[in-house]
Formats: sequence, structure tokens, C-alpha cells
Amino acid sequence: MPLYEYVCPDCGREFDKMMRFDQADERPACPTCAGKNTRKKLSLFSAKGSAATTAPSGGCGPGRGGFT
Repeated sequence: MPLYEYVCPDCGREFDKMMRFDQADERPACPTCAGKNTRKKLSLFSAKGSAATTAPSGGCGPGRGGFT
């Protein structure tokens, strides 16, 4: 099950919630104020992880498979 990150604009609380893929579009209630106006955050782990997997393994520079 994936872990999603949310923020509640009503009270400012940030929280994580494990949800099934088929629940990905649902908005969980905020654990602090029980508000339903929660929004998904961009996961930095996901953003960094995808960049790291596409980076050349030998580093960047001439002769290393990187950009010149």
C-alpha cells in the first residue's frame, strides 16, 4: 500500500496516510480537526527517487556518460 502525504488547509496539519491505489482520489479526514478539505502534497521522496534512478551512474562530465 502506498503512503500518501496530505496537508489540511483548515488547521495547517501535515500528515501521512496509507491508502490502497483504488482510494488514491479520496480525501481522508484530518486527524487534528476532522476536516475533509485535505490535499495531497508532492512527495519529495518520490521526486528525488525518480531523479536518482534516471541519473547516469558514473556522474556528470565528459567521458562519464553525462551531459557536456
